[in-house]
Amino acid sequence: MEFLKSGFKTVLGTTEPGQQPSAAETVEKLVDRVVSSTLLDDRRDACRALKALSRKYRIEVGAQGMPALVQILKHDCQDSEIISYALDALCNITTSEEFDEEADNPAVSVNIGEQFTEMFIKVPDHVTLVMGYLEEYDFRVRRAAIQLITTLIANKTRDLQEIILVSPMGVSKLMDLLTDSREVIRNDALLLLIQLTKGNSNIQKIVAFENAFDKIFEIIQSEGCSDGGIVVEDCLILLLNLLKNNSSNQQFFKEGSFIQRLSPMFIIAPETEEVGWSPQKVSNIHCMLQVVRALVTPSNQQQVVSSCQKVMRKSNLLDALCSILMGSGVPADILTETINAVAEIVRGDKENQEQLSMVMAPSNPPRPAIVVLLMSMINEKQMLALRCAVLYCFQCYLFRNVDGHQAVVQTLLPSSEAEVSSHSTGQLLCVGLFSTDSLANWFSAVALMHALVDSVAQKEELMRVLLATPGGGKPVTLLEQCTNLLQQDSYKLQSKVGLLMLLGMWLAHCPGAVKMFLATNGTMAYLTAQISANEHDENEYLIQGLCAFLMGVCIQFNDNSLPNQKRDDICQLVIKRIGQETFCNKLSEVSRHEAYSRACKQPQIRAKSAADLLLDYEYCKLYKGLEALIGKVVSGFDVDGIELTELTLSSEASALVAKYKSIIRDLDGQINLLQQNSKKIEAKNIELEHNLAQVESLNTQLSDQNTLLKAQLGAVQNGTSSACDVATANALNAAHFQTNLYCAENLRLTREIEDIRKQVDNEKQRANTANEDLQKLQKDQEDLLELLMDQENKIIKYEQQLRLAGVPVENDDETENKTDINFDEGTSNANISKCTESATTI
Repeated sequence: MEFLKSGFKTVLGTTEPGQQPSAAETVEKLVDRVVSSTLLDDRRDACRALKALSRKYRIEVGAQGMPALVQILKHDCQDSEIISYALDALCNITTSEEFDEEADNPAVSVNIGEQFTEMFIKVPDHVTLVMGYLEEYDFRVRRAAIQLITTLIANKTRDLQEIILVSPMGVSKLMDLLTDSREVIRNDALLLLIQLTKGNSNIQKIVAFENAFDKIFEIIQSEGCSDGGIVVEDCLILLLNLLKNNSSNQQFFKEGSFIQRLSPMFIIAPETEEVGWSPQKVSNIHCMLQVVRALVTPSNQQQVVSSCQKVMRKSNLLDALCSILMGSGVPADILTETINAVAEIVRGDKENQEQLSMVMAPSNPPRPAIVVLLMSMINEKQMLALRCAVLYCFQCYLFRNVDGHQAVVQTLLPSSEAEVSSHSTGQLLCVGLFSTDSLANWFSAVALMHALVDSVAQKEELMRVLLATPGGGKPVTLLEQCTNLLQQDSYKLQSKVGLLMLLGMWLAHCPGAVKMFLATNGTMAYLTAQISANEHDENEYLIQGLCAFLMGVCIQFNDNSLPNQKRDDICQLVIKRIGQETFCNKLSEVSRHEAYSRACKQPQIRAKSAADLLLDYEYCKLYKGLEALIGKVVSGFDVDGIELTELTLSSEASALVAKYKSIIRDLDGQINLLQQNSKKIEAKNIELEHNLAQVESLNTQLSDQNTLLKAQLGAVQNGTSSACDVATANALNAAHFQTNLYCAENLRLTREIEDIRKQVDNEKQRANTANEDLQKLQKDQEDLLELLMDQENKIIKYEQQLRLAGVPVENDDETENKTDINFDEGTSNANISKCTESATTI
């Protein structure tokens, strides 16, 4: 006992009898011993005590002991035990988690670990010092160094990424940890790399070129693939970090035949259906599906997506996913994510779309997988996420799939030889469209709408679809039925939004559908009443905006073949009943709605609740392309334009003025269009120049890093220590590799700079051409104005001669009051129409 007491006194020092030293005093004495003791044993004992106190008295140890702990790392590297104590103490100080021992300490704030991390990394050499201990084979030292770096990265991710990126052989040291035979070290290294690769494309590229994909797959296979434990999940998360939004790594992954190594992992053993899916297997498969989607998501470069889609078909990965899709006992979340993955694999790829159309469900009788999926979509008992995934899959199947569009419409035509039952795609969509479930109405309307995207032929074919009426009455067309449903007050808001999107897509660029729609009783009255209504709910504003857009489509694509429903008639209705300004304001309500910005981001439908399902991605694209055109047509319509031609002196003068007026208006429209194109070209030119500056700046940084690496390489080559020959050789090789990496990146960026410069030159050339055309049109317009002025002067001259001859002239008094109109050659293009109208009234 006396010996233990004396040892305790040696560490803490003596205190007055009856007094207990405070935590700060104890830490101060320990730090003093760490700094001033000459015996290694004393420093080791003090460091061990600091490590023990760092869990309960983190603030005291961190504030007073951090410099001393760093000093140990610098000067006591020969003793593994004291180094492990120092690293553990620093890890406890900087961790973001709260220890049980400090739960009762009110002084410990939530971000105390982050504050100590900031203090520690103010000197970047501290991080480099810790990374040096990753090369120590001692278990305690290496693992403590890994945990400390992981903690630092978790607290200050961006700062640590920059420090490690410029650290000599920094990433290489971390990658070497994956080959450690001790599983604990390897698993901790995985967690470190997951933190390190988040959101940093440069580190992601270096890690990938350090043979990361091979090492990850080796670990996955050694752990049992999808049946493995949480280590497999960590490997897949790291793989996802390396691939997501990184086109370079995606291309490298595809060219390295790693997709082929991924495919067998999706083959589910038959006994899984009997035993069931364990929670860890569910997590592993879910991560694997996310890896697949990271390669083919629509936000990736189209070239990368197309090449990955082809490999996934040839490697039978698509077949394996379809087997999961049609399998039994698959958990709901796995089934949902599988549907999303299949959707993006087939999106825009004709061969993959055909392969999906031939997949049959194991039912009696067998049915196409697409039909079975649509049955789930219109079933209100299915979970929302699954129904959204089915709609997304159906949309991707129809994306740029002309044969798919035709197949859907053909199942609805009267002459079709397809099944008359409800087990065809078209019939199922009609069932959902007319059901009492508002979500089924929305899903079916959007699905049918996608069969009409960029397909005027199918829009015209769909006009032939007839529906039976109750009681054996006269059949009605599908378009009439949709229009009648839209006018019912009992139809819910979500259902109306779906129908308005379907009708908007159907009528756009299809004059025949516009004519049929306008011929249905009450359509214009309903749209006018909806647009004119005073509502205060934002969803009601959305309905009004969609109605305004539908009316605008009826104006824009009207072939003027229906009496009393021509373009001018509808424009007059807008002016007299709604007002041009009100109409344009209601039209713009769609783009101001939150659902619009949410739907424009990506084709996939994401909804936390059923209420979030309002607008669709493809409809928003259509709206974006036509909104400005419709607004210009309606706001530019002149209510007095028709009457002006009747107040003329003679039929010849009227025809001549009307001809000139039409020509000038056409030229004015062309000038405005050229001016808009010129502005767009200038904006794009500015954007390209900005991108060029950024790329040149990045190129300069890479050149500096390349120079630094070459200098480090030269320094390593000039080393004379014979004891480190082997390590030096490895560092030579690694520096060569990293130098080559930066050189390759430099070359790629140089090519990008040249491409951007060429684009800038092309845009400048286009701008010059547009300006020349603009000047030419302005010159032609000035010539026409001169001709018009000459014609007006001749008319006035002939009138005066007639008056001198005593011949009466029609509207003589009005003519005398209006003969003093002059045309100024400097009249702007915006006032040309007003000048011509004034001239017409003479």
